[in-house]
Amino acid sequence: MSNEVNKAANFIRNIIEADLESGKHQSVQTRFPPEPNGFLHVGHAKSICINFGFAQDYQGLCNLRFDDTNPAKEEDAYAKAIAADVEWLGFKWSGDIRHAADYFDQLYAYAEELIEKDLAFVDELSADQMREYRGTFEVPGKESPFRNRPIEESLDLFRRMKAGEFDDGAMALRAKIDMQSPNMNMRDPVIYRIKRQHHIRTGDKWCIYPTYDFTHCISDAIEGITHSLCTLEFEDHRPLYDWVLDNISIDCHPQQIEFSRLNLEHTVTSKRKLNQLVLEGHVDGWDDPRMPTISGMRRRGFSPASIRDFVTRTGVTKKVHTVEMSLLENSVREDLGENAPRAMAVLNPLKITLSNYPEDKVEEIAAPNHPQKEEMGKRNIYFSKTLFIDQDDFRESANKKYKRLVLGKAVRLRNAYVITCDEVIKDADGNIIELICTYDENTLGKNPEGYKPKGVIHWVSESHSKPATIRLYDRLFNVPNPGASDDFLSTINPESLQVIDNARVEMSLANAKPEDVFQFEREGYFCADRFEHSAENLVFNRTVTLRDSWAKIEAQQN
Repeated sequence: MSNEVNKAANFIRNIIEADLESGKHQSVQTRFPPEPNGFLHVGHAKSICINFGFAQDYQGLCNLRFDDTNPAKEEDAYAKAIAADVEWLGFKWSGDIRHAADYFDQLYAYAEELIEKDLAFVDELSADQMREYRGTFEVPGKESPFRNRPIEESLDLFRRMKAGEFDDGAMALRAKIDMQSPNMNMRDPVIYRIKRQHHIRTGDKWCIYPTYDFTHCISDAIEGITHSLCTLEFEDHRPLYDWVLDNISIDCHPQQIEFSRLNLEHTVTSKRKLNQLVLEGHVDGWDDPRMPTISGMRRRGFSPASIRDFVTRTGVTKKVHTVEMSLLENSVREDLGENAPRAMAVLNPLKITLSNYPEDKVEEIAAPNHPQKEEMGKRNIYFSKTLFIDQDDFRESANKKYKRLVLGKAVRLRNAYVITCDEVIKDADGNIIELICTYDENTLGKNPEGYKPKGVIHWVSESHSKPATIRLYDRLFNVPNPGASDDFLSTINPESLQVIDNARVEMSLANAKPEDVFQFEREGYFCADRFEHSAENLVFNRTVTLRDSWAKIEAQQN
């Protein structure tokens, strides 16, 4: 599978090609290093496409490595979901899945090496004291009173930390760098802390765990990573990345390169905020189709190709910017418009009785699965005396711009006959409950003689259709930048989900499998729900509308 994200010139591509041409590297080795403490979101999709994509484009390799250094927040279920997301997006990692925990013994040995070189020390300051000593951007830090303790003493204390002699938080191992550095990350950062937590891979073997900054660079070096590609928030961490590798006895020194993260309008990608949405019941889990998680987008019906295309369109730069939701939706529309078979579904059924159609007659009509792709074949739809059309496709009276069914006027039913509405039947409250119409038997596959129908509408047969639940999903937040609000929950779109329980769909959709995607003609793109859809319980999620329904709203607001 080609990954178009790398085809256009960009600064990462230029670096890689220069390294290969100069002989600095003979091949490309990258990695994707998520923490298994939640589900991946659309921002991670960009990192996946970039790391796996560049390796792929240069016939290199990409590792999947879990950064499992914080056992308090990590779960095996998250790890499995992450691996499934990467595979679903179309990528395959090199060899087995790796874990930072695989290197805990080596990491510990490198920590001892730093102590022996007088480049690390055991500190007994409390977390609050350490924070106070660290200083601010305006005020330099000051050295811990434990900074210059003898090497042998720090080494002994560190080994006793490992042996479990001290309480959580009582001590920490810190790198000895520069408390005057303008870069806060270089002010004697903590590289090991005491934390008695059961680890999903190592169990209770360890009661001390390395920090991300210490672990990540060494893990990269152990794996022979050539280009460590990450988002811009790690730019200030690069000096520490290099310092650690420069001061331990390891031959490989990967190059950390940062790119801008993917910020998407009408979403939040903070794990804390996403978790809050889940825990407080504002959504139905991490894979709710309104969530910007890869699992949510998959359940909604987004295709892997459309997400990869979207990432390509956002580009690879260092410029921080927010991408319009319409860019993602357009990628989805283009992919599904090309590849999704067509079907008919009536979301709000209005009964039609054809007064001049035989009572017991049922016709099979062959309808194309795609209007531009004969190779996608045809399906049978069924025409009978009693039909359903959508309530919005009828008016008792209308102006010339209304191109649907009107009392006394004719309209074509998609792939079938032209009908004329003769009578409207209402209930005691004045609600329209049925239309009496006639059909023109000479209009199947050809235009009527002497008159012109107002338009074309979709329909299903009453006897040859199935009931279905339709979920109309929309943007979760009704403002472009919900994360900017102190109370981001107040910006949730109250109409982000509408559930229709009484829809009717054509018979062919009874054969739909979970995750099958269709264009419901004139309605939008819909996906059979990944978990709840079955032949006995048809459930379809709206992936995206046929057109950008938000463009007009946002234009008016601006």
